[in-house]
Amino acid sequence: MKKFIAIAVLAAFIAAPAVRAADEPGGLGSCCVGYCFGIRTVAAYNEGKKLHVRDVLDLLGIGRLWSALSGYQGITTSELQKEAPAYF
Repeated sequence: MKKFIAIAVLAAFIAAPAVRAADEPGGLGSCCVGYCFGIRTVAAYNEGKKLHVRDVLDLLGIGRLWSALSGYQGITTSELQKEAPAYF
């Protein structure tokens, strides 16, 4: 059942840009982003920012390990902003 839900959410997320106008925030794509990634990511997505690769990998479970290693190495928010300014 979990696989079915994951595939349905992924399919809806892929099809969502064709359903809503490009200049309007919200819609099915934003709903999927909010469900999968949380309020901060969906707010940035509604402002026109793209999803960061870490968010997608986090959904798959791989991103947690990446984030844990980055935290262990002492990464800061300012370093993340330099690495991916469009994300912040």
